[in-house]
Amino acid sequence: MAEKNLVYRGKSKDVFQIPEGPYAGKYRLVFTDRATGYIENGKAVFDPGYDIVVGDIPGKGAINCRFATHFFKVLKEKGIPSHYIDTINENEMIVEPAIPLSMPAEVPEISGSAPLLNLEFTWRNNATGSFWRRYPFVKPCKNLHRLVEAWTKGDIDTLISMEALEATGAMTKDEIARSIELVKNIAEIVTREVASKNLHVIDGKFELGRLKFGDGKIVIIDEISQDVLRICRGYSPDNSGGCTVYDRCAITNCSDGRRTIKNKNQVSAADVINIFTL
Repeated sequence: MAEKNLVYRGKSKDVFQIPEGPYAGKYRLVFTDRATGYIENGKAVFDPGYDIVVGDIPGKGAINCRFATHFFKVLKEKGIPSHYIDTINENEMIVEPAIPLSMPAEVPEISGSAPLLNLEFTWRNNATGSFWRRYPFVKPCKNLHRLVEAWTKGDIDTLISMEALEATGAMTKDEIARSIELVKNIAEIVTREVASKNLHVIDGKFELGRLKFGDGKIVIIDEISQDVLRICRGYSPDNSGGCTVYDRCAITNCSDGRRTIKNKNQVSAADVINIFTL
């Protein structure tokens, strides 16, 4: 498909508008092998919790597409709407055009003003990643009961409070409540599906939006794959749901005021390809 039909190039996917044929007016998602993470000792460490593309994982696009296809079909069976239409290739799917949750700059003529392009909702089964870095008084891998947070997406994602979303007019109080409920419901389904493979979802992130030709109802868009999930093996919960082996899994450090946390038992995106076949 011509590059001129490119609508958006993300960290892991390219989105194209379809100009003709049976899916004219719809979008084509192309899942790429690009992967996010960080550089350690000169080498790329792949981790979906990070925002920078650090390399490619051969075959990742195809497995991501299989993941997303599987979960979108599961959601449909359970009556949860999404933008998914069909999968046409090992790394390509057709979706309804959707409008991300966004807001134009109220005073664009002011220098530095910028629109809210879209929102991402993280949900956390356990305390790790940026959550623990922000709240280091919390025991690593503590059960957070699918805590939902909102982030503004960009080169660097920025945490925004639910109160700020309402106060700025980006979302109404009712929309926020319904979005949190939707994210938690989908998170529960995904957690159970992954658990069926004897794996555990530490946390994840979903994008929500409104179908362009829909009734304005907020639905899940984008994807559900290992690119938006952190998955581990060996999860062993206590009575409160916190992981009992955190002291053998979570590696924390604080240097020059910068905190880091890594999970030894986290399954890499490359390993998921071999473990979670659909």
